[in-house]
Amino acid sequence: MSYGDVGVDAGWTTSTWERTVDPAPQGPDDQEFDLEVQDVYDRGDAVCVIGAGSSGLAAVKNLIEHGFAVDCYERDTGVGGAWNRRHDRSPVYANTHLVTSKPLTQYPDFPIPDHWPDYPHHSRLVEYLERYADHFGLREHIWFGTEVVRLEPVGDGRWHVMIRAQGSRKARVLRYAAVVIANGHNWHPNMPDYPGQHEFLGQLMHSSAYTDGSILRDRKVLVVGSGDSGTDIAVEAAQQARKTWHSSRRGYWYTPKYLLGRPADRVRDMLWALRIPLWLRQRIIQLLIRLTLGKHERVGLPRPEHKVFASHPVVNSQLIHHIQHGDIEPRPDIARFVGDLVYFTDGSFADPDIVVFATGYQPRFEFIDVRHLNAGSDGLPNLYLNIFTPVHQTLFVAGLIQSDSGHFSLVHWQTVAIAQWLRVRREAPDRAAKFWPRVGTEAERRWTVTKMIDTPRHRYEVSHHIYLRALERVINELEGSKP
Repeated sequence: MSYGDVGVDAGWTTSTWERTVDPAPQGPDDQEFDLEVQDVYDRGDAVCVIGAGSSGLAAVKNLIEHGFAVDCYERDTGVGGAWNRRHDRSPVYANTHLVTSKPLTQYPDFPIPDHWPDYPHHSRLVEYLERYADHFGLREHIWFGTEVVRLEPVGDGRWHVMIRAQGSRKARVLRYAAVVIANGHNWHPNMPDYPGQHEFLGQLMHSSAYTDGSILRDRKVLVVGSGDSGTDIAVEAAQQARKTWHSSRRGYWYTPKYLLGRPADRVRDMLWALRIPLWLRQRIIQLLIRLTLGKHERVGLPRPEHKVFASHPVVNSQLIHHIQHGDIEPRPDIARFVGDLVYFTDGSFADPDIVVFATGYQPRFEFIDVRHLNAGSDGLPNLYLNIFTPVHQTLFVAGLIQSDSGHFSLVHWQTVAIAQWLRVRREAPDRAAKFWPRVGTEAERRWTVTKMIDTPRHRYEVSHHIYLRALERVINELEGSKP
């Protein structure tokens, strides 16, 4: 792939870029260095996609199918994003499996093989994404080992994108008609800060650094956090560690992977398809969970103070099993660290050798001022459908969702909506002008079946049925079809 040199644009000289990239990107030894910036190359009407994970691949594929030239930049050396354990920012550990079943995970136009298990291992998900890239001929549009350093608007909806090869001090600037950000949101650790934590005499680590159970072997382990990673790591600790505690701030509905002999998410979908009202669906699922696992508070877990569907589902069949067998001791939230002890809010304490914070991740966009993404005072983007920013008509985010189902089918339709919008913006400006005001007025709208509990984790939560219907309406409207 090559670019025609059109020279440096007026107002976008090399010295301008040197002033813009401040502080300079960090090198391998965490020392700042200056980038040598080459001339600006104009890519005409091409679209830039940042990231070649599940969202980036869907964006490349759907943009190409809608007639756009696409360049995708991936900082690592292969596809797969967060699912590819070889990537330095991947949160995946050795025993990671899907927590959503195949039919609710796969791309709608590229099924997961029927003979694969209901909940495939992460290595199979990477294989699936590689097959997807090869089937649709996406690799020729991807620049591997290439990092986006800076992203700036330059007027008329166009963008200057500064890129560099990993480890290189030379940068290149390219001009694009639009940009799709698909860099993922599960790679920047959200670390808590408890009193006395930094003086703790044991080892502290975030789950992003967790690789496999060997690090826990024959040690006393405290796992903090009740999401999917926290419960998975607590279960691994129960099988490897000398002693295991599990701390959670509040009660959760721990959903087994199977209900009535079927994957749990397919049972939830069946109840939706039967048009059973929300309140009754909640009662049915809560009853099935209690019939399968018993009351959570009976084994020492906090009683959930919210109904099912008001929190992101935590899918784990073994946590309560190990608590019932004495392999895991549940504890409430941490109050403070003192020396080599951890005290909890109920007055009890533990003396772990290692504390694993499975406390989630924060969305982060290192290469762009988040004001372009309509960020609020908390620095988090406010986007219509978690895709469109009211600030720019040619800047989009794909994959910034937490769903009660799998991710791939949702990002497929997200990126179809992006491609449709770009085509309508170019070919049917009247229709585009009618649609665009909604992006500003509904940027803070949430797409869930019920009000979610108020935590940062649920900021981008979506209920897949509600969300897919909203995407369908937008796509039909942009196509000029009847909703």
